[in-house]
Amino acid sequence: MPALHDWAQAQPDKVAIHMADGSGQLTYRELDERANRVAQWLISLGLQPGATVGLLLENHLHTFELWWGARRAGLYYVPLSTHLKGSEIAYVLRDCQASALIASGATASLAVEAFETLRPDELPHRYLLEGEASGFASYLAALEPFSGTATLPERAMGREFMYSSGTTGFPKGIRRALAPFDRRRDLPLLEQRLRAIFRFDAQAIYLSTSPLYHALGRFNIRTIECGGTCVIMGKFDALLALQAIERYRVTHSHWVPTMLVRLLALPAEVRQGHDVSSMQCAIHATAPCAVHVKRAMIEWWGPVIEEYYGGSENVGVTHIDGNEWLAHPGSVGRPICGTVHIVSEENPDIEIPAGEIGMVYFDGGVAFEYHNDQGKTRQAFNSRGWGTYGDLGSLDAEGFLYLSDRRTDLIISGGVNIYPREVENVLDTHPSVAESAVIGVPNEEYGQEVKAVVQLKAGVPETSELAEALMALCREKLSRLKCPRSVDFTQELPRNENGKLLKRVLREAHLKAASNPV
Repeated sequence: MPALHDWAQAQPDKVAIHMADGSGQLTYRELDERANRVAQWLISLGLQPGATVGLLLENHLHTFELWWGARRAGLYYVPLSTHLKGSEIAYVLRDCQASALIASGATASLAVEAFETLRPDELPHRYLLEGEASGFASYLAALEPFSGTATLPERAMGREFMYSSGTTGFPKGIRRALAPFDRRRDLPLLEQRLRAIFRFDAQAIYLSTSPLYHALGRFNIRTIECGGTCVIMGKFDALLALQAIERYRVTHSHWVPTMLVRLLALPAEVRQGHDVSSMQCAIHATAPCAVHVKRAMIEWWGPVIEEYYGGSENVGVTHIDGNEWLAHPGSVGRPICGTVHIVSEENPDIEIPAGEIGMVYFDGGVAFEYHNDQGKTRQAFNSRGWGTYGDLGSLDAEGFLYLSDRRTDLIISGGVNIYPREVENVLDTHPSVAESAVIGVPNEEYGQEVKAVVQLKAGVPETSELAEALMALCREKLSRLKCPRSVDFTQELPRNENGKLLKRVLREAHLKAASNPV
């Protein structure tokens, strides 16, 4: 695998990274030399191989030099969500035992809030990219003494240390062993196949639409390691994304379903007025995509729409291209390595037949552990060593995987398992519905009952007649127990910044309202 330094020698003046709004760029030479300076600086702080640094940054050019600098210094780097509270950031910094924190001017107040929650000795090194804040030194001044061409010591290859999104509680760290120096260019089989399937090479121009602190940042690393060019959006905007595709002749991109919904919501004349013919591979993942949304995207962009199912843990990954999806609508595909197993919810060692819903497990994934949580690590595997993300699904006769729900979102009413996705698929067909979420709420007789929370399309009024029509639609399509007993309307469904629906927030809001009636 060529390294950044190799590409910097082979194509020094090629742009490695553009900011999509034209506010800045880095060539391969510039990125390579900046990363070298960062690595020397981090080593000069006394950080030993395997130490950890936290990065609290918005989508910023400096992010990339910090990623590669930490890798060359043999360190773990933890990208921190800018949407966390100071106390939540402090929790992650303490949990990963971070020795340093680098923040930007935009995140300075949040960084200070997190630092003040910790003891000073827990976070000895603190820097800001720009501006000033109490307890923080200047990052740029710290780099000044170091050369971009100096020789570095031979350390293990550092890597990202990702934390889960924390949609069901405190985030958990997903940590893997560092690669020894002499194996720093080795790629796991799973990673090799991902790059081959999505056709990443030196001609790739990749549009990054998501926060760089998310696991999707790996796609930028893939692009650079393959010699391509990244185009980074500061923040997602549907119109600006179309403009970036046309301006930079983007060949590859990554989306979450809510972004696709917003693209499709643009006026037809706007969509038709932008040239997207350069797109060769438009990837989506991270959350379920409604069938009608994906079909509409394929009608617009063609079968370049590709999907994968996986997670930060990388216990397994499936893939489906546009043509396969048209033949298997709703599927997330077949595994790119290893095997998918559907097992009993009661006993994860018992495999169940095709067509039946059970827990989704994989063999052949990448080894990992949840940092400081051996119990949770054990729960992710069965006795055969197969791993799971905690999702429910089924296989068809050809081995294509269809997801149902998260196990934690399953509704059990009167002893019957109800899969919210099945109900949401019906609700989403109504012409007034933009998106829906189905949750289980307490019921004295049945334990739980089904509630629908619906976001309507712009301009559609919220009426009791529409709520009844939605419940009637479900009664036409589903058995009685699966049908919502109530419908709530909301201006916007709660999601994290990467498009994952936060059903926990909906359940908590219902319980709060039920305990505090007006």
